[in-house]
Amino acid sequence: MYKKISTAGMTNTEWLELRKTGIGGTDAGAVCGLNPYSSPIKVFYDKTSRDIRELDNEAVRQGHDLEDYVAQRFTEATGFKVRRSNYMYWSTEHHFMIADIDRLVVGEEAGLECKTASAYNADKWKDGEIPLHYVMQCYHYMAVTGKREWYIAVVILGQKFVYRKLVWNDELIARLIVMEKEFWENHVLAGVIPAPDGSDIYNEVLNNYFGLERKGSSIRLTGFDDKLNRRVEILAQIDRLQKEQNNIEQEIKLYMQDNEFAASDSFKVSWSSVETTRLDTKRIKEEQPEIYRDYAKQSVSRRFQIKAA
Repeated sequence: MYKKISTAGMTNTEWLELRKTGIGGTDAGAVCGLNPYSSPIKVFYDKTSRDIRELDNEAVRQGHDLEDYVAQRFTEATGFKVRRSNYMYWSTEHHFMIADIDRLVVGEEAGLECKTASAYNADKWKDGEIPLHYVMQCYHYMAVTGKREWYIAVVILGQKFVYRKLVWNDELIARLIVMEKEFWENHVLAGVIPAPDGSDIYNEVLNNYFGLERKGSSIRLTGFDDKLNRRVEILAQIDRLQKEQNNIEQEIKLYMQDNEFAASDSFKVSWSSVETTRLDTKRIKEEQPEIYRDYAKQSVSRRFQIKAA
C-alpha cells in the first residue's frame, strides 16, 4: 500500500526537498551499483546535504522536453492511453521508498517510464535489452505502487522508438527492497558515507563534501602503507602500458605517413587535422589587464598529492 502527496503546483525547490525524504526510482540503480552515471555516494549526498540543486544539462533537458512525445509514441504503438500522475507516492510498508512516476496506463495495473537515448547508446536497447539501472527503476516503482506491470518506452534520437514491458518479479523486488533498506538505515540515517568504489563520481562528491581544508591541520596516516605501495606498483604499470600504447600508435602513424585514413579487416584508423581556437590568456593579461580582471573567474579546489616520506 502507499500514500501520496500531490505535486501539482509545487515549486521546483519544494519538489527537490520532497525527493530528499526517501529513495526514488532514479536512485535505485545507483544504490544497487548498476548505474554507470551515478553512485551510492551520489545518492547519499543528495539525501543528506543541504544542496537542492537539480542536475541540469542538455541530455536532462531533452529528456524532460520530450517526455510528452515519448508518451504519445507509446500510445500510438500500443493503443494504451496514459495520463500524468501528479503525485509523489510513499510506500506505507517501506517508508524509505518513494516514487515520482512519469505516467500511469489508463485501465491497466501498469505504469510507464519515458526515456530518450542518443544514437551512441542505441546498442543498449537492441534485442529486447534494457539498461539495468532502468530495470531497477521500474521494479522500484512496482514495489512502491503495487502495480504488476511497468512499461518503459524510449526514443533513440534520430533512429527509432522502442518499448519494453516488465512484469512483477517477487525475488528481484524483495532483494531490491532489502538493498534499499540497508542503504537508507546504514548510510543515510546513520550518516555513514558509502565505501569508495573507484568512480569519478565518488571523487566529485568527496570534493563537494570536503571542499575546504582546515589550514595547517594534520592527522597520522595509519593502516595505508600496503595500499600506497600497491598504488606505486599500479602507477608503474600504467606508465609501462601507456608507453606501449604510444609505441603502437607511433608505428601506425609512421606507416600511414601523410594518408588520412587506413583500414584493415578488423580496424579503421584516421589521422586527421583538427582546428582549435584558444584565447591567449597570458597575452590578454599582459596587454589588457583590466579586461582580464573583469572576465577572469577564480575557483578553489583541493589538490591531492602523495609523496614518499
